[in-house]
Parts: sequence; C-alpha cells; structure tokens
Amino acid sequence: MAKRVGVDKLLFCMTLVLVVIGLAMVFSASAVMAKERFGSPYTFVIRQAIWAAVGLFAMTLLMQVDYRKYNRPTVVFPTVAITVMCLLAAFLMRDSHNTHRWIRFGILSFQPSELAKPALVLFLAWFLQNRMQTIDDWRSTILPAALPSLVFIALILKEPDFGTALVCFGVTALMLYLAGMEMKYLGYAVFASLPVLYFMLFRVKWRRDRMLAFINPEADPLGKGFHIIQSLIAVGTGGLHGLGYMEGRQKLFYLPEPHTDYIFANIAEELGLLGAVIVVGLFIVLGYRGIRAAMLSKDPFARFLAFGITATILIQAFFNISVVLALVPTKGITLPFISYGGTSLFIMLALMGVLLNITREIE
Repeated sequence: MAKRVGVDKLLFCMTLVLVVIGLAMVFSASAVMAKERFGSPYTFVIRQAIWAAVGLFAMTLLMQVDYRKYNRPTVVFPTVAITVMCLLAAFLMRDSHNTHRWIRFGILSFQPSELAKPALVLFLAWFLQNRMQTIDDWRSTILPAALPSLVFIALILKEPDFGTALVCFGVTALMLYLAGMEMKYLGYAVFASLPVLYFMLFRVKWRRDRMLAFINPEADPLGKGFHIIQSLIAVGTGGLHGLGYMEGRQKLFYLPEPHTDYIFANIAEELGLLGAVIVVGLFIVLGYRGIRAAMLSKDPFARFLAFGITATILIQAFFNISVVLALVPTKGITLPFISYGGTSLFIMLALMGVLLNITREIE
C-alpha cells in the first residue's frame, strides 16, 4: 500500500475556485431575471449557495472515506439499481416543458440523470479492474460492461436529455479504452447506433430544427437560430477584457438560460477572453491533476475511478463550452461547478471528494 499523504491541495483549490466563480457568475447572470420573477435578485444565488455548502460538506466528508469501501458488489449493484429506479420514477412525475427530467418532492427536486454519471463510473471501475486481460472478449467483458450504460442512456434519451446521454457514452468509451479495448469495438458501437442517431436527430422535429439552426443560424435569427446568435454576440462583445462584472447586456432577456446552459457566454461577455481562458485553464489544471492521480494509482479500481470522475467533468465542460461557442449543436448541459443547478453541483462536489480521497494514496 502506498504511503498515506494529504489530499492533492492544487486539485482541492481548483475546485473551490471554480465554485466561487460559479456563485459570482450565477448572481451576475440571474439577478435581473430573479428580480423580475421572484421580487429579489438573490433568489437563484442563495439557492446555489445552499447547494454549494451542502456539496462542499459532502466533498469534505467523502475526502475522509476510504475509496476501497465502494469496491464491493453490495455497494455497486444497489447504486445501479437505485439509479435505474430513479430514472424510471421521473416518468411518473408531471412533465415540465414536455420532458421528464425531474423528481419533485414539494419544493425539493433533483435530476436522476445526474445520478447516472457516478453510478456508471462506479460500476465500470468495479467491473473492469479485473477484466483487462479479457477486455477484447465482447461476450464476457465488453457487453456486460456496457449494459448498464446502455440502460442509462436509453432512459435518459427517453426523458429526453441528449447531452447527458452523450456524456455517459463518452465516459463509457474512454473507460473501456483505458482498460485496453481495441478501437474497432467503439467503431462497431457507433455504427450500430447510427440508425438511432438518425431517427433522434433528423426524424424528431425539434432536434432537426436545432441541427439546421446550427448549420445556418442566420436563416432564422429570431427563431431557431436565436440561441446560437445571442450566445455568439455575448462572447464577441466581451473582447479581451470584457464589459465588467454585472455589466453584461445579453443576459437581459436576450441570452437564453444565462445562469445555466449559457453561463460561459456571460463569463466571456463580462470577463472577456482573459476571464474565459482562466476558466478553461482551471478545468485543464483540474483535469491534469485528476488524470495524474489515475495514472499514478497502483490500485486498478482507484485508477478507473479517478479516470472516470475526471472524464465525466471534462466531457461535460467540453460540451457546455462547445455549445456556447457554436462548435456543436445546442443541447442542455451544465458547466460543472459553475452553472446554476443544485443536483449537478452536489454530484460534482461529491465526486471530487472521492477523487481527493484517491489522491491521498499517491506518493
């Protein structure tokens, strides 16, 4: 066993900095909207601050819990089962904007799709730790490894939540690749999914409209292309230094969801290119320290767990920022630690607690 040391302080600090930036930018992006809707500019930031406090408490607690305690079937299978039940339970709830993404208990609510990410990483880390020698046996290794992911993705797509489904697919593919899976199997999976992708992207009207808007947003600037154009205006307006904190204009009922999906556009507008680069740099440093922890871990379970947690955060950040910059079609996905959203923030901070505990084992 490696000598027990303190947690990775740089990784810990990067997480705290991202949370603080998130609280500041949620307030900036939501103050006017919150005043209009609820009569107080502090409504959204207070809610986010409460979730941040709860999440940081969970992170601090999980930093002290030996990650090996999760390496048990009695932990893994109930986690997967509870996640599936929560995803199914969401369909019994009253829909919101024709989606079933939430489970609500009075004023409390959470997104079960957020639970799918840690559950998937945990299952794959447990399953793959002793299967690296047989990773190319598709019957006994690849298919059983991918089965929970396929179930999660199918239920999440049904909600529908295409962005989270893509994150789950990306994490599964990367963890299987880390285990030594040949790329041809990923190619087979992509080929097999093409009919489903075609149906979901081109036979579902609102997704087809998003694809067409992504290709040519100027064709319908006040309709289907509105989100993309307003996001790019916000990013372009910021210039090098930005308009100044709280001085952004696109959040004033132009930029859609400025405190959630498009918060990075508000960052670019108010803090400029320098601020946006700093945020991206924080994610790069966090990713580097997470991958470093994975690669230096002597325990295969810890390696897969650390890698999966880091991949989840980076993939989600990549998609969010890419949507804001119009590099990929619009999809609803939050920026980890920064976007408004209690479930996402809590889950990400809890995952960081597990990752930080793993760093204790690295010499």
